[in-house]
Amino acid sequence: MVRTASAAGSRTGKVVHGTGRRIRRATAAEGAGESGLAKLIELHALNAFGDMLITVALASTIFFSVPTGEARGRVALYLLVTMAPFALLAPVIGPLLDRLPHGRRAAMAMSMLARAVLAWTMAGVVTGGGLALYPEALGVLVASKAYGVVRSVVVPRLLPSRLSLVKANSRVTLAGLLATMVAAGVGGLLHLIGPGWPLRGAFLVFVAGTLMAFHLPHTVDSAKGEQRAVLHAEEHPPGHHGVLHGRGAPAPEPAAGQRPKASLRTVGPSVILALRAMAAMRWLVGFLVMFLAFLLREEPVGGLQPTLALALVALAAGTGNAIGSALGSWLRPRSPEMTVTAMLLLAGSATAAAALWYGTVTVVTVAATAGTAASLGKLSLDALIQRDVPESVRTSAFARSETLLQMSWVAGGAVGILLPLNGALGLSVAAAVLGAVLLWTLRSLLRVGVRHRRAAPRVA
Repeated sequence: MVRTASAAGSRTGKVVHGTGRRIRRATAAEGAGESGLAKLIELHALNAFGDMLITVALASTIFFSVPTGEARGRVALYLLVTMAPFALLAPVIGPLLDRLPHGRRAAMAMSMLARAVLAWTMAGVVTGGGLALYPEALGVLVASKAYGVVRSVVVPRLLPSRLSLVKANSRVTLAGLLATMVAAGVGGLLHLIGPGWPLRGAFLVFVAGTLMAFHLPHTVDSAKGEQRAVLHAEEHPPGHHGVLHGRGAPAPEPAAGQRPKASLRTVGPSVILALRAMAAMRWLVGFLVMFLAFLLREEPVGGLQPTLALALVALAAGTGNAIGSALGSWLRPRSPEMTVTAMLLLAGSATAAAALWYGTVTVVTVAATAGTAASLGKLSLDALIQRDVPESVRTSAFARSETLLQMSWVAGGAVGILLPLNGALGLSVAAAVLGAVLLWTLRSLLRVGVRHRRAAPRVA
């Protein structure tokens, strides 16, 4: 028996070791190992793993452990206490990180460490689900979104010469999705031991992430040649040259003492078009998360059990995200403007179809379509920022665009929690919002035009 157990343990160790080597080989392919991108991919996987463990713990306390009416009140309180302050704090995250161009590793490590401390603290109060849980959840949310912004602006600094920015972001996203799926199962098993155990697991994950963040390459903290992107001014302040204005002409210098006109134009019209479309798709994702979670629990489609209906929708959304990321890594779209517009059209069409023919197939389809559209649309937005925004201000542009997208998710979630639990009504509202943004996007696309060849990244 001892020999059998020893042999089984040896075989298991070899399998685990071999799997780890294959994962490391995949993350380090095409120069990602030499540039340091592989380490960022692994760090992002840890981040997604820890966030999912916290999500499992909060969902089991706020959503699954009480009747639907009380759960809706708890989630509404969660939105009020966490999302509302975050909506006020989110615009500050980008500019604040923009002032720390040499401290990206420290910023990522601090976001990990903050969540480690908060996860350990929440483990002691999660059982009761009292008000003390919500400020700590707000801290976790802010730290997580701050990490997301920093991660977006760090990728260009670790980009290998053999990879495009779209493909690099696709790899990072896929790693996070795979880690999330594994963490969901691990979190469920830990929850069987006790409601606080997923949070204790998250504590260990984020401690490891804190240490790993400091092992990122020193180029992460190099801000040589970078300037701040002015995304809210029609004209550039002195010293900012090369950023597109209007249809591609450089913006004139403002007169002495004259304040620039406030608008979101200096990154170029194509980026604005994609950012607007992506904000609508991120709004849809936030809406569906909140709205369908309660709708399917109260009125599951197709006569399914509520848990099974929710599992099907979650699986569809995760699969859609993975498909979008895989398409982004495989396809090389010649016109990202067309891709992001097509994704908005696809998401709007699926939502309208689900509103007209509400049922199991259409609900699962809209979840999968929203995941695919949001994932591939984000990669197209990244490609446009790489193409149209000068290298000297590109990281700053990523910070501000990511902040806006996070705020859009918050807005969608708020609408989803406030609407009555009527499938056709809720999906009709979502389809109307996407339809309005689609018309706006098509109008902008006609004005901007489409660049049919891939341009070299602009350098200021």
